[in-house]
Amino acid sequence: MKNIMTMALQRFTLTLLIFSSLSSFSSSSSSHEDTPYGNYLPEIPGYDSQAYPSYFNTIEEDDFHLETKISSLKGLDDRGNPVTSAETINVSDLGAKGDGTDDTEAFKKAWERACSSSTGGVLVVPKTSSYHLKPIRFSGPCKSSITMQIYGTLQASSNRSDYDQDRKHWLVFDSVQNLSVQGGGTIDGNGNIWWQNSCKVNKALPCKDAPTALTFYKCNNLILKNLKVQNAQKMHMSFDTCTNVEASSLDVISPAKSPNTDGIHVTKTPNIQITSCIIGTGDDCISIVSGSQKVQIMDITCGPGHGISIGSLGSENSEAYVANVIVNGAKFSSTTNGVRIKTWQGGSGTASNIKFQNVEMYDVTYPIIIDQNYCDQDKPCKEQSSAVQVENVVYQNIKGTSASEVAIKFDCSKSFPCQGIVLQDITIARAAGKVAKAVCSNVELTDVSVVSPLCP
Repeated sequence: MKNIMTMALQRFTLTLLIFSSLSSFSSSSSSHEDTPYGNYLPEIPGYDSQAYPSYFNTIEEDDFHLETKISSLKGLDDRGNPVTSAETINVSDLGAKGDGTDDTEAFKKAWERACSSSTGGVLVVPKTSSYHLKPIRFSGPCKSSITMQIYGTLQASSNRSDYDQDRKHWLVFDSVQNLSVQGGGTIDGNGNIWWQNSCKVNKALPCKDAPTALTFYKCNNLILKNLKVQNAQKMHMSFDTCTNVEASSLDVISPAKSPNTDGIHVTKTPNIQITSCIIGTGDDCISIVSGSQKVQIMDITCGPGHGISIGSLGSENSEAYVANVIVNGAKFSSTTNGVRIKTWQGGSGTASNIKFQNVEMYDVTYPIIIDQNYCDQDKPCKEQSSAVQVENVVYQNIKGTSASEVAIKFDCSKSFPCQGIVLQDITIARAAGKVAKAVCSNVELTDVSVVSPLCP
């Protein structure tokens, strides 16, 4: 530990000398429109931006003006809404009843017509009805841009045998380019029957797969906005191998005790914005796993749930990479974690260039945590020397209260210590005047300005 702290002090001193000769960077703004990603690391005394050039040089301002890029495509106006020349297909016109009977075939027919439209297809789900659906795969490529306007409710079949061919998915958008899904309606996973049969709830039951409610797979130029996604069978939504994604104004809701119900899951997806969402589930509000980079998260309300997590990474000795993640503006209420990075022993790769800023914590059990010894299994994990390297992580302007004694926990690997960790303007207390503490091991750490609690 003494050697690590000495290294941190040397880096801090060198940083001050270098920083004095550098031109300053613009401070970030609270406006979504005025916060290009390249400005998200404002001038931090004692933090050398040039020491981590990938934070600035690999991320361009245009990478995150996704709505402008997507909505300029044929079939969408400048707000991402369908233009009048697009062909409109109402699911009711193709036989959907919305009366509790199975409407799966009508939705398949509507999708085929919308997807084959050369002027841009608009599939409309009327407001007044609730449509019961078995698993559906909405497949591309389509002839033009396509919009699904969900005004009503989509409700998953509660018959688990309907998922025998694929127990991992309910609604899937597969290889669809220039897609918008929106409308103010509800997507209901009808998850209670799955939760009751989960091994996380009943230890006597075998562990089996359960469906993700809404999956986007290999979709490029995607807008998902203004929807409520609730009661997922397992994860609420997953972005898997997508590019250029904007997810905004989403309400993602499940009971606190619903197992494995991550709100928004991001995997192998570069260039994604998640903004202005309210998320309360039984697992991570947002989880970011391997292959994801240039991830921008803003204006998130999280609770109940397990917080915003990067990981888990490196399970089963796998190689994992996550880079260039910014969380700017989040409120956590009564969650088990706030902002977390979690990796398994035995993995390899890196989690790097990550910033958490402007965060409020209310009664959060572990507000700030890096766990390189993560172990989510019944039997203890064996100790291994290899690990996913965690490096270049900034925590800035984080305030609030901890529900436990440990407000900051850095449990890093002996072989691959956490490097380049910066805390600036951190104040986390306990309720009723109790003192919070920081527990830190194998971490190269720099404190800037007021930091409380401090690592010993």
